[in-house]
Parts: sequence; structure tokens; C-alpha cells
Amino acid sequence: MIWAAKNMINFPTHIGMRVFILILFAQLVSLIGSSLTDFALGIWVYQRTGSITQFSLIIISGALPLIVASPLAGVLVDRWNRRWVMILSDSGAALATGAIALLIVTNRIEIWHIYLATAISSTFYAMQGLAYTATTTLLVPKQHLSRASGMMQLTGSATQLISPVLGGILLGIIHIEGIILLDFATFFVSLITLFLVRFPEINTVKTDDTKQVGRNSLLQEINYGWTYITDRQGLLGLLIFMATNSFFFAIFNVLFTPFVLSITSTNVVGIIVSIGGIGSVASSLLISTWGGSQQLIYSLFGFQLLGGLCILFMGLYTSLPLLTLSIFLISFASPIIYGSNQVIWQRKVPPDLQGRAFAVRSMIGSLFRLLAYLVSGPLVEKIFQPLMMDNSLIAVSIGKIIGTGTHAGMSLIFIVVGCCTMLTTIAAYQYPPLRLVEDKLPDIIPTSKTSF
Repeated sequence: MIWAAKNMINFPTHIGMRVFILILFAQLVSLIGSSLTDFALGIWVYQRTGSITQFSLIIISGALPLIVASPLAGVLVDRWNRRWVMILSDSGAALATGAIALLIVTNRIEIWHIYLATAISSTFYAMQGLAYTATTTLLVPKQHLSRASGMMQLTGSATQLISPVLGGILLGIIHIEGIILLDFATFFVSLITLFLVRFPEINTVKTDDTKQVGRNSLLQEINYGWTYITDRQGLLGLLIFMATNSFFFAIFNVLFTPFVLSITSTNVVGIIVSIGGIGSVASSLLISTWGGSQQLIYSLFGFQLLGGLCILFMGLYTSLPLLTLSIFLISFASPIIYGSNQVIWQRKVPPDLQGRAFAVRSMIGSLFRLLAYLVSGPLVEKIFQPLMMDNSLIAVSIGKIIGTGTHAGMSLIFIVVGCCTMLTTIAAYQYPPLRLVEDKLPDIIPTSKTSF
């Protein structure tokens, strides 16, 4: 990973870029450690309980704090020194991880301990993620934000590709106790890096839009993040569009593994997921080296449309080559979609308000994803599967294309999700404030002459 980054860019003379790259690699190490723990704990809980519900509660216990804690975390990120916010966040998450390791070693671990530790870690990650993203705007020249976003997406993509394989190997060698202790050790890489670097002061980039805010009550500051967005139709439209499609993609993500398992073996599922990871890494590398389109909103629309089309085809046709190609394309599109969205927000929101504005975005996105997690199972089991039974009216017509029975119920929901994603994208394109958000809404940060 380090070798790839050194070869795809020349390290810039801009000190902020050097700091960004150092933090990027430190976060990559920490992120791999955390992903290994998530993977190992998920397997441990499922093997110990045999309950999908207990397994899904880990996901929910990680998602809920992002919704509840994000508004307050956004205010604290804007109020406090962001380097110290990241140090505090990493320290808190490390303590929660260390507590789980201690409980497992002493054989006192209970399932509820894992839910609580996951919730605590998620709360700290809410602060850390907001501080990290907002700080990037201060460190990276505006014209290179897309490439920096690609590098950040690359760390996530590489982690998704590496962690399941590495986690499976390490579980057999050092067991869950060793993996959690390894994760605990990776936090120190991030902490040491953060102690060694310095961030620009937020006050040096304060704009006229935010001088009037001052230090109000927590509730007023939380509300100002929402007010800033709603006063700008383009940003509000972008928020609604991304949250809506996050809901559709979350349903797809929940059902993808059961869907593929209904037609093939677990080994083939692993291969397909790995190929998807390769697509995500390839896309992130492309953005990191190329920098992305000059009109990010069109990249976002185009690849969102492609993702919806792939989901639709996965529902219509169940051949393994088509499934593999579709998941590769969806994974390839994701970094471009989320990276383009991220850079638009970084350019349009003042640095000293990004904590609050990004917190609103994170809260709403997490709420929509959580809703998708909760409704996916009932949608399939209570609505779509019964619709595709042999004697139903819909099964008689659509069943000629996708078949009938349990698998056909998931195929039908993929068709609906794919169509909804494409229709939402087309509708969003027809909304001028969103389509022209990059032209009509001025950039907050001036273009730097620093080379990348």
C-alpha cells in the first residue's frame, strides 16, 4: 500500500499534504486492525449463539451511536482542536477494544459486553471520522481534494479486500484474543502519528459565512449545521439524493450474500466478494492518480445510474458471470460516487462549519441505512417471497423471467431497488439546484498553486 502511494504520486512540498499522507497511512493501519476485530467478533458471536439476530445486533449497536452522537460530535469537532479530537477518539476506541480483550482472556466475556463496546467505539469513531474529513479540507489544496478523497477511499477499499482473508488466517493462528490485542496495538500507530504532526488552525480560514455564528449554546450550534444546508437548495438536494440511494444500496448489501448463497456455494460467494473488492481498489487508485472529473456531480449521477442498472440486471438474470461483473461494476462505482459527494461538500462548506454540516449528513445517512437494515428481512420474508409463490398473480407473470419461490423473492426486490435507484437519479438530474450545485454555489476554499 505504501509502495503504491509512493509510486502513483510525487510527495508534494506543501507541508499540509505531507501531514495528510502521514495520517492516511496511520489511519490505514488502525482501520485494518479495527476491521479484523469486527470480522473476528462477528464470527465469534455467530458461532457462540447460532443466531442471526444476535449477529445483526452488532451492526445495529454500531449504527445507532452514529445517529445519536453525530450532532454533538460535529459541534465538538468545530469547537476543539481537531488533532486532539482524533487523539481522544482513537484513545477511547482503544480502551474499549482493550477491555474486550481483557474480558476474553479472563473468560468473563458476555454477549452484551460486545454490544456495549461496539457502541462505545462507534461513538468515538463518529468524532474521529468527522474530524478526519474536516481536517483534510485544511491540509489539502482544493484542486487536489478529489485525489485525496480517492486515497481515503483506497484505504477503505484495501481494508475490505484484506481484512476478511487476513482475519480468517489469523483466527486459526492467534485466535480472537490475539486479533483484538493486535487491533489494540494498531491504535498506537495512529496515536503516535497524531502526536507528531500539527494541523492548521481553523481560525486562519474562517469565512464571512461563519463569523456571525460565534459560540452559542450546543443546541443552537447543532441547529446551525442543519440551517446552513437547508439554506442552500443544492446541498439539501444532494443530501436527500444520497440518503435515499444509500437506503436502496443498504438493502442490496444486506441481501446480496443470502441472494448469491441461494444459487451457489460459500466458496463462490467469497470469490465474487473478492472480485468486488478488486473493483473498489481499482476505482480508488484511478481517482488517486487521475483526480476525477472536473464536474463531480455528473460523475456521481452517471455511476449511481450504473449501480442501479447492475442491481436490476442481477434481479433479472442469475448467471454467475453476470453477477460477478455486476458486483465488480457496483464496487468500482462506489468510491467514485462517495468520493465525488465528499469533495463537493468539502468545497462548499466553510472549514469551521464542516464538523456540524458533516454531522448532519452522517446522521441522516446512518438513519436511512439503519432503516434499510431493519426492513430488509421483513420486506423479503413478508412481502416479496409470498408474491413469488407459484399460485400468485405476480409469480405467474414475472415468474416466467426470474422464476418462483424463495430466491425469486430476492430477485424481485433487486429489480425494484435497481429501478428505484435509477428513477431517483433521473429525478435528481432534473432538479437544477442539484445538477448545477458546483456552478451556482461558490467554493469556500480558494485554489492553491501548490503542485501535487
